[in-house]
Amino acid sequence: MYLFRDKRGKVIYVGKAKSIRKRVASHFSNPSTRGGEGLLDIIDHIEALVVHTDAEALLAEQNFIKQYKPRFNIRLRDDKSYPYIAISLDEDFPRVYFTRERHRRDRAYFGPYSNAKRVRSTLDVLGKVFMFRSCEGPEPGRRSGSPCLDYYIKRCEAPCVGYVSKDEYRRGIDGVVDFLSGRYRTIERELEESMRQAASEQRFEDAARDRNRLRAVHSLLERQRVANQSVGTLDAIAVAVHENEANAQVFQVRDGVLSDRQSFYLDNEAGGGIADVAEAFILQYYASAMMIPPLLIVQRELGAAPALAQALTARRDGSVEIRAAERGDKRRILELAERNAKLALDQERLRSERRRQQRVEALDGLQAALGLDTIPLRIECFDISTLMGTNTVASMVVFEGGAPKKSDYRRFKVFQSGDGNGAGAGGNGAAADRGNGDRGSIGNPDDFAAMEEVLGRRLRRWERQRDVSPHDKDYDPSFAALPNVIVIDGGKGQLSAGLKALGPFRERGVVVISLAKRIEEVFIPGRDEPLLLAHDTPELQLLQRVRDEAHRFAITHHRIRRDRAMTASILDELPGVGPARKRALLTHFGSPEAVLNASREELEAVPGLSGKLARDVYRELHRTGTV
Repeated sequence: MYLFRDKRGKVIYVGKAKSIRKRVASHFSNPSTRGGEGLLDIIDHIEALVVHTDAEALLAEQNFIKQYKPRFNIRLRDDKSYPYIAISLDEDFPRVYFTRERHRRDRAYFGPYSNAKRVRSTLDVLGKVFMFRSCEGPEPGRRSGSPCLDYYIKRCEAPCVGYVSKDEYRRGIDGVVDFLSGRYRTIERELEESMRQAASEQRFEDAARDRNRLRAVHSLLERQRVANQSVGTLDAIAVAVHENEANAQVFQVRDGVLSDRQSFYLDNEAGGGIADVAEAFILQYYASAMMIPPLLIVQRELGAAPALAQALTARRDGSVEIRAAERGDKRRILELAERNAKLALDQERLRSERRRQQRVEALDGLQAALGLDTIPLRIECFDISTLMGTNTVASMVVFEGGAPKKSDYRRFKVFQSGDGNGAGAGGNGAAADRGNGDRGSIGNPDDFAAMEEVLGRRLRRWERQRDVSPHDKDYDPSFAALPNVIVIDGGKGQLSAGLKALGPFRERGVVVISLAKRIEEVFIPGRDEPLLLAHDTPELQLLQRVRDEAHRFAITHHRIRRDRAMTASILDELPGVGPARKRALLTHFGSPEAVLNASREELEAVPGLSGKLARDVYRELHRTGTV
């Protein structure tokens, strides 16, 4: 294994090879085939480690990619946000629900899926067939003690009032697991047996219900049947590659039924070929998949991939075969996956080109509307968020080329007093954000002074960054860049406050404007009347997106600070008491007041609190002569 790091020590590429000398040399001798020229320019040093087998190298490579997220490796886009179907097996009456997280070890997860809408549709069908509860929480039911509407429309068997036993409810959950695992013939057989038994016992209503379930399953499966049942269970995986973009398609076939089709876009900064992309995708996809089938059908470029098959076999705890399909139904399914991968990649390129054209039109229109000499490639927007003058914060969002550049977003804690001359007004950006609160602004909010303070700090940070080398650890690209346009959320008052602070910026050609929300008026310095842009013009829509993003970013930070202030207590100041021990104290005593009134012996009896720490806590809580 080898890792390329840049001058800051950040991992930018992870690779594997039987001969490190030959493989690393190939990066430098033929950069167009391994990593691209952009990689070589930023390599500072190389690290290496040894593992026992090819399979271990594959798994170690994927672990490093997941941990470091290197820029030049092939990675799933938004790999943390793919949807899953979760089953809460740790509860007496498990729930089946949609989620984007999978951190509970005692729950079963199926996925990842690429289409959230299709996942919710699948959950709707499963609810009709297996009638699991839709209520939230570990215990079923509601406070009224009566069944909800789902029971009366045959969508739930009302475990909340004891209409179904745990064992009977669990059988329905087992059916959900079978369905999501692709055991369709098992489901069909069990439903048919249940229907016939109910009919023989003259429970005709139950028999009719099972008949309708069976019809629903048959209808769903027949629409998706793509091959004979003899094809069995497999995944057909195909990728399409174009420059630094790639798409992977997974066709999941269970008992000859196309149970699902997943589409994933991948970042391929290094320009890897089909074999490299397919190998990286398969490892990342099955690292989080609930089920690995015994057979993977892949393209010829990847071939049998014995090391990959060995790695998947170890994870599945059963044999996994990887091979290319040469003929028959398997070849037809793989060709279908290949066509879908190419089509998805073409559609993504068309969408990207359309978005690029829209951004160009918006920037051209904004340049003309504001009378700028150059296209406003970098736009910064500032917004203030406060509630009755408390927890005042500000946000700075950045758009480059008409698109958000989230790595350059910044937040500010505002220190200004009511007259705008508070001690924190000279703060230096991010460092000042760790100050000690809003001094003098409670009950007397002054948005103008707050805006002047924040913009002044933005200017001073830029002046400092001019003397800092881009290779220095103190270099901040967000503050070092000079914007073309600064947008202030507000009207004439906010604009005037901004102009006071941004004189040196304006001398260097930076245009400062404000956008008032009432009728979307654009205020420009030196003009008495605001500029009114038509609401369907791309330039106004761009300004609105920038302003709305700044507002969202500011109000999110404000809510976090406000929630922290509301949940603060004297327990937060106790030495040696973190979140876990705070919870233990509150669980043991029931309230902060009870903790304050506890004796030393009672504190020593708290689980997880040592005798010495309990004595320290008691002494801290009963200090005298302090405020």
